[in-house]
Amino acid sequence: MSRLILLNKPYGALTQFTSELGHVTLKDFVPIPNVYPAGRLDADSEGLVLLTDDGALQARIADPRHKLAKRYWVQVEGTPEPANLTRLTGGLDLGDFVTAKCECNLIDEPASLWPRTPPIRVRAKIPTTWLEIILREGKNRQIRRMTAKIGYPCLRLIRHSIGNWTLQDMQPGQWREEK
Repeated sequence: MSRLILLNKPYGALTQFTSELGHVTLKDFVPIPNVYPAGRLDADSEGLVLLTDDGALQARIADPRHKLAKRYWVQVEGTPEPANLTRLTGGLDLGDFVTAKCECNLIDEPASLWPRTPPIRVRAKIPTTWLEIILREGKNRQIRRMTAKIGYPCLRLIRHSIGNWTLQDMQPGQWREEK
């Protein structure tokens, strides 16, 4: 029987089990042997990471051909204009690739949000906005590059769900096993 572990990866942790220069890694949170991440999440991003011991399941989750929706909560600097959000959803040329179409909505700050350590930078005269972005692909630093391209730098990035799996009420560093 295959195992599936859901982890709320904290800010700063690497999505791997081997340490690099003293970084916190998955082994600091998940004491289960022989499970591996199905996809990656940058060290400066937070949220849902799925781990499994089933290679076929790992491929089905991570491979963009399966178009598994990944939902992100994104805090950006500034207040995006509707035209910029339309550009974001229509596919952006990021130089080395053109993004696939995605979904994007303005949202209130998520009620279940935990404080980040360290906190994000705050500028008294520049507002921030929360977006919900749903991708069906996932390239290196894609959302950060997309929001920067339309003029709204990403301050905080949290993956809330992958397919039907969600963080629910897990705090950073907590994990649970799906039955």
